Amino acid sequence: MNRDRSRDNSRPKNSRPPRRRADRTKPPADDPARTVALETLRAVRERDAYANLVLPGLLRQHNLTGRDAALATELAYGSCRARGLLDAVIADCSDRSLDETDPLLLDALRLGAYQLLRTRIPGHAAVAATVDLVRGNRGSRVSGFANAVLRRIGERTEEEWVDRLAPDPAVDPVGHAAFRHAHPEWIARAFSAALGDVAAEELDEALAADDRRPEVHLTARPGEISADELAAVTGGDPAPYSPYGVRLEPGAGDPGELEPVKEGFASVQDEGSQLTALALSRVELEGRDTRWLDLCAGPGGKANLLGALVTMDGGKLDAVEQTEHRAELVKSATRGLSVNVRVTDGRDLGKSANYDRALVDAPCTGLGALRRRPEARWRRQPADLDELVRLQGELLRSAIERTRSGGVVAYVVCSPHPAETTEVVAEAVRETEARELDARQYFPDMPALGEGPSVQLWPHRHGTDAMFCALLRVER
Repeated sequence: MNRDRSRDNSRPKNSRPPRRRADRTKPPADDPARTVALETLRAVRERDAYANLVLPGLLRQHNLTGRDAALATELAYGSCRARGLLDAVIADCSDRSLDETDPLLLDALRLGAYQLLRTRIPGHAAVAATVDLVRGNRGSRVSGFANAVLRRIGERTEEEWVDRLAPDPAVDPVGHAAFRHAHPEWIARAFSAALGDVAAEELDEALAADDRRPEVHLTARPGEISADELAAVTGGDPAPYSPYGVRLEPGAGDPGELEPVKEGFASVQDEGSQLTALALSRVELEGRDTRWLDLCAGPGGKANLLGALVTMDGGKLDAVEQTEHRAELVKSATRGLSVNVRVTDGRDLGKSANYDRALVDAPCTGLGALRRRPEARWRRQPADLDELVRLQGELLRSAIERTRSGGVVAYVVCSPHPAETTEVVAEAVRETEARELDARQYFPDMPALGEGPSVQLWPHRHGTDAMFCALLRVER
């Protein structure tokens, strides 16, 4: 493996493109797909926007459909997802630091580097299109610099850049895997800790699955449409584990435009989220089973599924959401069901212990859904954990206090980080009158669920987000 990080002899260390006499801006060729991708990256950087929320509006604004929309989506999401790897390569090919580089120029270089390293777009086309994009936004003088940097990037494949820049896998295998699959190292180490004894065999596969564009998952609302019917209408396939799930191929279009979704018969929801809600509904109870609670209900996906199930059995779900905006989303998602939406803090519900089943889908880092939120891995920081873990513990204790003796509480987060998962549950068991159940039996026919008693799902094992679920029986 080539560990030499020195620059090629053919490239002067401090060379810059020769100055031009005039900075004549040449309008780029019409390239709406790359323009939309660049505008998406700019919104993410300047406004802390979410790419998956910004991009659909930009596609509509520029009237992009079909192949152009698919290209814009691939470039925008891919460049956000691979930012750390791309930045390391750009820095190695530039004679100025990233901090000294014009931010919009850096966004364009990321788009160009992504095309060169992770797509089948011919190198000359990727360079020319990106240089045109830079020229149209920043002028000819800057476009010369972009051309030089991109040509250096194109001299090596992604594998060759990994060999050049990543930590030595023999010395730091986790750091090497993090670089190779474009993850911050602290997240890769959290994944490794969650995988435990099999980390050496599975970490690379787990990060690789997290780095791929995921399928779209739908939930068929119980009592309204079956999974088979939903699959037939949408062209998808029934999910392998959830009896209400359907999976669609990536790039199948905006799922919000599907008729069953618009009509409320189905919703967009990862299969792992469906399975954690269903696990709560499957635990055996003695006595009454008509009062259910969703303590952190926004935006309403699990409330919709649980609400449909409890409605069919003649019961009622209280869905609690702290913010008005998200509470309105819950109301919209659960329209027509026996669901009462309450706008309040889940830690402030009064002291009566009346609920038979309670779901705590707690706010978390979202490390388990990074494949669906392409910029999130670079936005989250280890310092985010302390406040979230404290909140998670408070919410779980609140749910236990408000669940009757013999009732059951599900603690769910979309993260594999041990600080947010097993450690939160262990503290709650120590401090409350709750006993942890073996959750694996409530995820029937699923392989590789680990040693229990909690369940950690994984994209590379199950094709779901990395959802965590623990089930607690209240015993007073």
